Amino acid sequence: MSEIHDLTALEQGAAIARGELTPADLAEHYASRTDDVGAYITPTPELGIEHAHRLTSQGRPEGAGPLWGVPTGIKDLHPTKGVRTTFGSAAFADHVPSFSDNIALTLEAAGMPSLGKTNTPEFGTPCYTEPDVAPPAVTPWDRSRIAGGSSGGAAAAVAAGVLPIAPGSDGGGSIRIPASCCGLVGLKPSRGRISPAPLYGDTAGLSTAGPIARTVRDAAALLDVLAGRRVGDPYWAPPPSAPFVDACERTPGRLRIARFIEPVIVETKIHESSRTAWERASQVLTDLGHEVEDIEVPLPREAMRTFSVAWSALAAISAPGDERAEQLRPITRWLVARGSQTSGPELAQAIGHLRRHAADALTRLAPFDAVLTPTLAQLPPPVGALRDDEDPARDFAQQSAFTPYTSAWNVTGMPAISLPLHRHDGLPVGVMLAGRPAEEELLLSLAAQVEDSLPPTPVAWAKGVSGRSE
Repeated sequence: MSEIHDLTALEQGAAIARGELTPADLAEHYASRTDDVGAYITPTPELGIEHAHRLTSQGRPEGAGPLWGVPTGIKDLHPTKGVRTTFGSAAFADHVPSFSDNIALTLEAAGMPSLGKTNTPEFGTPCYTEPDVAPPAVTPWDRSRIAGGSSGGAAAAVAAGVLPIAPGSDGGGSIRIPASCCGLVGLKPSRGRISPAPLYGDTAGLSTAGPIARTVRDAAALLDVLAGRRVGDPYWAPPPSAPFVDACERTPGRLRIARFIEPVIVETKIHESSRTAWERASQVLTDLGHEVEDIEVPLPREAMRTFSVAWSALAAISAPGDERAEQLRPITRWLVARGSQTSGPELAQAIGHLRRHAADALTRLAPFDAVLTPTLAQLPPPVGALRDDEDPARDFAQQSAFTPYTSAWNVTGMPAISLPLHRHDGLPVGVMLAGRPAEEELLLSLAAQVEDSLPPTPVAWAKGVSGRSE
């Protein structure tokens, strides 16, 4: 490879383990990379390089994981002690937390220096990353189009080679949406797989952190870093029998895979690229020896309406209740107003409904090892196309039409992964596989098998990227 950033995250970690690179080499290389995709809200190259030099001087410790010394970034929704953390909001533009949450602490303990706080929309609620505190995050495949959200900065950074790998968070698709827009692998783990300590703010259990990466194996390795419970967690997934990255080297056997393409949230038009990618993935799975079966959508539209009640309530508790509320974006103010009108009994009832809808869907899907859908209904739209400051209700409706599949698996708590299996007019198009709760090992085994069966996915900075439909 001619450049360090051409190596996968695991290849970089292996080069460190062999003594061919140091953590300082990597941190300095990535700190020198130009961010022209809106990757960061607050870059912290000096802090990351300082951490990397400490690691280099201390040497690789016994038992270090395969990503030890590989740099990353931390989504700006995660409090990081002593580092500006805005939550994507002008209302918190000068906020510097006095503590770090589980994600920041875990990455630091794993020897993964952070080079900055990655871009996110206000409180992570929209599916586009266009905050008032930073430039919009864009897909490097076409810098006039969105990187998706809410982990748009993390995905843009990895796709543009500004970072080798990064965590995101996902309450309704916020890892998988930008993964699809940026041509990456994005994994939303099972509910309870990664600790939400210490804030525990998501009372509905919709959101979780998870990896964004160039390959399935890189994603599995970062999941190994992030996974685990902390004392006090209200729920947790059972630990795997072996490292998740090992699952990528095991054949999944012959699986029974359900598929559907009907939108879950709302009636919306499905772009030909999403349908083609879904059909192509179905054929790949069939050619690999799996049984692929059409099913009806396992969740009713009512479940998604209930989801929006919980989503609005979560937005309401995230927002400041003082004079800073005037600095919130129109879509946030609209969600906060909706959430504030929801009574305690109504929210409790909504969460109960979500649990029952999830139980029914899990029962229907129990005979299947995985479920295949498109990731998104449309190609990444131009920056500003979904945003509507004059009519936030229309803004929300346009977001729902763009992302009619992803939130279903937040409701059920199932793991789900977006894979970059297709391109259309030079733009990446993802497909999504969901697995049974706590069965990330099987899902990763299947995803790696699919990835291995196809030509290598091109990276956005590679020379000669085709602009033709493929």
